[in-house]
Amino acid sequence: MSKVLYVHAKGGPPAGYALTRVAARAAVHLLALSELPATVAADAGRRCASVVTALDAQGRDLVELITARAREVGADAVITFSEYAVVAVAEASRRLGLRGAGPAAALARDKRLMRAAWERRGIPQPRFRGVTTATELERAASTLSFPLLLKAAWSAGSTAHQIIETAGDVRDAWQRSRAVMAESALLGFAELHVAGACEDFIVEEIVSGCAEEWFDGSGWGDYVSVEGVVVDGVFRPVCLSGRMPTVAPFTERAGITPAAVGSGAQIRIVELARRAVDALGLENCGTHTEIKLGADGRMWVIETAARFGGAMTVPQIEEVFGLDLVGMFTDQLLGGEPAWPARALTPEDAEGAAGSLVVLAVNGDGSPWPRRHLWDSATVVRSAPVGAGSTLSVVRESSLPDGTPVPVYDPAAGANTMAGLCLLSADRPQTVVRDFTALVDALPRILPTDITEGAPA
Repeated sequence: MSKVLYVHAKGGPPAGYALTRVAARAAVHLLALSELPATVAADAGRRCASVVTALDAQGRDLVELITARAREVGADAVITFSEYAVVAVAEASRRLGLRGAGPAAALARDKRLMRAAWERRGIPQPRFRGVTTATELERAASTLSFPLLLKAAWSAGSTAHQIIETAGDVRDAWQRSRAVMAESALLGFAELHVAGACEDFIVEEIVSGCAEEWFDGSGWGDYVSVEGVVVDGVFRPVCLSGRMPTVAPFTERAGITPAAVGSGAQIRIVELARRAVDALGLENCGTHTEIKLGADGRMWVIETAARFGGAMTVPQIEEVFGLDLVGMFTDQLLGGEPAWPARALTPEDAEGAAGSLVVLAVNGDGSPWPRRHLWDSATVVRSAPVGAGSTLSVVRESSLPDGTPVPVYDPAAGANTMAGLCLLSADRPQTVVRDFTALVDALPRILPTDITEGAPA
């Protein structure tokens, strides 16, 4: 039986979901660079051939750690689904002579390198500058048009995003973004391989989206992600995922599979994603490419990644299209030839629709909840105002324990202040948008109030 070294770190699809599917294809040797969710840790010994933890990996020679462990177990492939470990795993695989994302993996991780590669190819994107100091940010801001978006070059999940409205906002935005990246590193949401990555940022112009011209229905956000894979250097699109409008500044609230765009629009979107991925020179990896949709058919590539979409994107694809992307990609790394779709799948190819909602302490209009509440998954599932044909569940691995106070939403921290992750199955994409809109409105009514709020210490 083939052997796979599975490198676990924060991010990506739920670890329990991914680990189960890799283990169905090969003997798994687990290398945990961050703490495993309790439910996964309890089962890992039974599901894996070996389990090694290295929670102090940040700052170490991570590539050497992965390479040495892969040699110890005789791994035929090294796999990760984490944004924070993808570069190290790609380099380790290259040293071992195994299939992987290849030497260009950093171009799909460092937003500065990514944007520069696209600039050379003339791919439409927001105007940008790379910055590493407050002085560089001030200089860059003077050459761009406000409003601007400052974000960390190696971040994920909208962490450390700051909108800069005027030149007077530059210094405060710089200090806040750097502080959030430092806090995120302590939580394990930081690049593991590149020293000093928390100091690298880009600032870009904010382009205006226009969802109404692209989607069949209301309530959609103005961007999509193209989910795909690169097979021996060739991009293979799988499908499009849509979004609900983000929470300021740009924190994702919900992802929906499939995206309800027309066939002509999907063809154009996929072609732009293909150009963006091809420009990076990747070899074998999942891809997740975000594209902003504007008026009059305009589009801009925001970013791509050399891994599958995080949260519940991959499970949603399996539910509606019947494709086990994790298992298929494992087969690919092991030298197989899985049956990737011949073209990007559409809503007409789907069996229903699925979506995931990040629970944040903000209303539908982005305003904060007036009171603090406690997270209670059973109450959410029992009382959520979803349609009769819809099924709602809570992804416990990605949610706080019941009874935990829902964090106050911090625009700079993004998804770091989430309380829970909900998964919905429905008959069509527009139903998911409708049900999630109703759920967002209902959450502060149905969740129990935190009676300790304001109590004397």
